[in-house]
Amino acid sequence: MKFPDLLLSAIQRSEIPLRFEPGAEESVARPVTELVRVWLQAHEPEGTDTEFDYGQKALIKRLLAELDGGEDVPE
Repeated sequence: MKFPDLLLSAIQRSEIPLRFEPGAEESVARPVTELVRVWLQAHEPEGTDTEFDYGQKALIKRLLAELDGGEDVPE
């Protein structure tokens, strides 16, 4: 499953009375997605000087791909 689908599903299950407005779920999801993106990028190391930095950078790259819907979220 893709992260955007998971997020939209969570929003649809919420009690927010937006279900009848076209595009409402996407409007709510957009700022949440942007917040998560900024949060992930804030933890990205500047370089890959150590194995930990390299792994951290690779993980953040994977998470950003999931966030954008380019990769499936592992089950």
